[in-house]
Amino acid sequence: MSGDEEAIDLVASVGELDPVVVALREFLHHANAVRAVAIVQRAAEGPAIVDCGRLAPIEVDLGDRLVHLPHSIELDSEAPVFPEVRHMAAFQVNAIAGEVAAPIGAVAHLADAVRALATELGGRNVAMAQWATSDPDAPLGITARADGSEPLVVSLGQEEFVMGDDWP
Repeated sequence: MSGDEEAIDLVASVGELDPVVVALREFLHHANAVRAVAIVQRAAEGPAIVDCGRLAPIEVDLGDRLVHLPHSIELDSEAPVFPEVRHMAAFQVNAIAGEVAAPIGAVAHLADAVRALATELGGRNVAMAQWATSDPDAPLGITARADGSEPLVVSLGQEEFVMGDDWP
């Protein structure tokens, strides 16, 4: 390990963040996403980032420490019940033009699902999910704040599009 690399601890629990891990993992599988991330405000410690990728360890950045949990680890937390999310084939995209070819209402449907995830997180926490597209370098991402105080953000790869307050 070089001097710039930090050790990543493998843990069996992240305490008060276990329900967030369970919610992200459940959402990931329920919505057929490739990644689900939460930014969770904590009272004294500052925000934590929980990153759950498909078939990958769950990464939790606690600010002063980075830890991993095995993806399939059993945690003492109930999985939330999310509204039905239709599984769709990878969207055809043109990331340069910011274009997504999808069935009518498909992106709005996923936006509603991410809003439901954000609502589950509560407070002013943030939820983000990504889905596969025809361009592996340009996943479709949707970000929502739990309290709805900011508009949804849709991304294609590195390009971000702030949606209107009335969308979808």
